[in-house]
Amino acid sequence: MTGSLFAASQRTVAPFRYDIVGSFLRSDALKEARKRFAQGRITQRELRQVEDAEIAQLVAKQKALGLRAVTDGEYRRSWWHLDFLWNLDGVRKVAAEQGSIAFKERQTKAETIEIVSKVGFSCHPFIEDFKAVQTFAGDSPAKFTIPSPSMLHLITAVRNQQYKPLKRYRDNDTLLADIAATYKKAVAAFYEAGCRYLQFDDTSWGEFCSEEKRAGYIARGFDMDRLERDYVSMINEALSERPVDMTVTMHICRGNFRSTWFSSGGYEPVAEILFGNTKVDGFFLEYDSDRAGDFSPLRFMKDQQVVLGLVSSKTGQLEDKQSIIERLREATDYLPVNQLCLSPQCGFASTEEGKNFLVIRRPPRYTPGRTLFPYTTLFRSSCPA
Repeated sequence: MTGSLFAASQRTVAPFRYDIVGSFLRSDALKEARKRFAQGRITQRELRQVEDAEIAQLVAKQKALGLRAVTDGEYRRSWWHLDFLWNLDGVRKVAAEQGSIAFKERQTKAETIEIVSKVGFSCHPFIEDFKAVQTFAGDSPAKFTIPSPSMLHLITAVRNQQYKPLKRYRDNDTLLADIAATYKKAVAAFYEAGCRYLQFDDTSWGEFCSEEKRAGYIARGFDMDRLERDYVSMINEALSERPVDMTVTMHICRGNFRSTWFSSGGYEPVAEILFGNTKVDGFFLEYDSDRAGDFSPLRFMKDQQVVLGLVSSKTGQLEDKQSIIERLREATDYLPVNQLCLSPQCGFASTEEGKNFLVIRRPPRYTPGRTLFPYTTLFRSSCPA
């Protein structure tokens, strides 16, 4: 152990000692408004008024619970990733026979994205969405989440077995460069809008942790080592001009659709390339089950904060407080305690369908200065689905 668990300092910059990934369950009022909008019974403006009211309530609840950073719960989205991606220049939403990835026992809506022209960033609606949550946040940092650059490439050019590149993108390096440039503009736009805490959500690495999925991609001719290095280089290029006062983290998990997943496997296959070379300020890592493996891959971390996702958003069963503490102690075999933080392993509603058995609840009482990691079963009830 590299230090006493209770000797770590409190953090004044993101990511915080206890933090959140981003999404929350959609409220009944929001679900009803989205349904009415889809039926043509209310206007876009009326829908946004409901979204504003529900987000304001959510932010107030997060602040009341003592969270240092707050989010809009991804309330304006149907997906954690696709809404952002299909609003990029050169990308469009398309119907599909099924989602781009298969989950255990469940299937997502049958829609995906494809690249139809040069990829770029301009007039993106998420900028106004960030400005709105920043207004509600007041003096609290407003955290905003978007899919990682690698997700655009993974969905369109890797998972899609019928992918036929545009003439411009017959050289894959050109596509990677355009995605990096697109995200560089996005990062700058969010910063100009006032964002100082941005997160890249990325399930590609959770997918690459799976030996089964790696074998499948290798069988199709992909060089996994090159693909992983290309993704790290693309992410680093996207962040190469970000200002020093902007925190950017990366969240990695193995899928979280209605409490199911699509991948299993520890971080060892990707750890050296990913943890040792990606220039983000912190990693939010799924660690709520054996499917994520042990903590030994953390040995490849540099100076990034590591936010351990030890609290599960997949189940209504509450974790044992002492078990969480013991797992944090285990992690200090690989990293100093000051490099560790705590969060749920994922958001609580990666898609608008959410999980019926999860609701926001008041966290257990904790005493500042005595408990480093408040036991963050913050957002769940133990009622069954």
